[in-house]
Amino acid sequence: MINSTRTLAFGDAAIAEAATLIKSGGVVAVATETVYGLAGDATQPKAVAEIYAAKGRPNFNPLIVHVLDLHMAHRLGEFDRRAEALAEMFWPGPLTLVVPRRAGAGVASVATAGLDTIAIRVPAHRAMRALIEASGRPLAAPSANLSGAISPTRAEHVLASLGGRIPLIVDDGPCEQGVESTIVHEIDNATRVLRHGPVSVNALLATIQARAGEKWRDIPGVERFDPGLSGFETRIEAPGQLASHYAPSKPLRINAIHAEPDEWMIGFGPIFGDASLSRSGDVKEAAARLFDLLHEADASGKAAIAVAPIPGDGVGTAINDRLRRAAHPR
Repeated sequence: MINSTRTLAFGDAAIAEAATLIKSGGVVAVATETVYGLAGDATQPKAVAEIYAAKGRPNFNPLIVHVLDLHMAHRLGEFDRRAEALAEMFWPGPLTLVVPRRAGAGVASVATAGLDTIAIRVPAHRAMRALIEASGRPLAAPSANLSGAISPTRAEHVLASLGGRIPLIVDDGPCEQGVESTIVHEIDNATRVLRHGPVSVNALLATIQARAGEKWRDIPGVERFDPGLSGFETRIEAPGQLASHYAPSKPLRINAIHAEPDEWMIGFGPIFGDASLSRSGDVKEAAARLFDLLHEADASGKAAIAVAPIPGDGVGTAINDRLRRAAHPR
């Protein structure tokens, strides 16, 4: 434990202080477009160990390494034709690519959980990008919360979860996307979606077809992966694959039409509940509000949480993935 956790508003002074901590092997929480990340120097084993220790995270679960651009990414991983096409289309942005780790990449093996692959993302958010640039380091950065708990989309969520465990939070307001990045395993022109997120499967398909010159139905080795399928957890290849993840402290029931007397109801569309992800039925608005409302429900006086049905289209796939994991018995 440390003496206290400071919160500084995004700006030159906050980034300079955060970069100094990163260079000395420390960790800091920082805003991204998806959720707040807990960042440390991916090349320093001690710094990566600090991330695991702060989160209480199992050390078999690999971390996403954040870099400034595709050129920086090429120094860490090997990109096949499809990976290159996806990177050029969706970076900077909420897409993580799991590719073969390049020999001599210099990333601490603890950051990749000893795997021969590496998860890489080029973030779009100004705060994370400024920190990568100021520190001059690739940054390992899982979500800034205790392992398995609700992901943070505001600085106050980070403070509630990791206060006293990390020295600094760079506050740049609420996260725009509100759910973690889409993760795609891309090796030898064989593609698997390991985690649903803001970049939809259809967008991935269209990019592979248009930019890599291939037709999805004709490509051997492509898998339309459903994280709900049995066997998904048999090997941890990327972040967010544990069966129980993103979980509140209270029992959570999904696809609920109404609340039981002891439940705090998260509504959607015509089901209003105690608070609504989106009264208009907008799944993008729902994604941005998801973790906010899970935090609010977890802090309520009710003993349990219920969530209304969410359509599975677009980012709704990612929302339902997070809710299934949040509802999974620990």
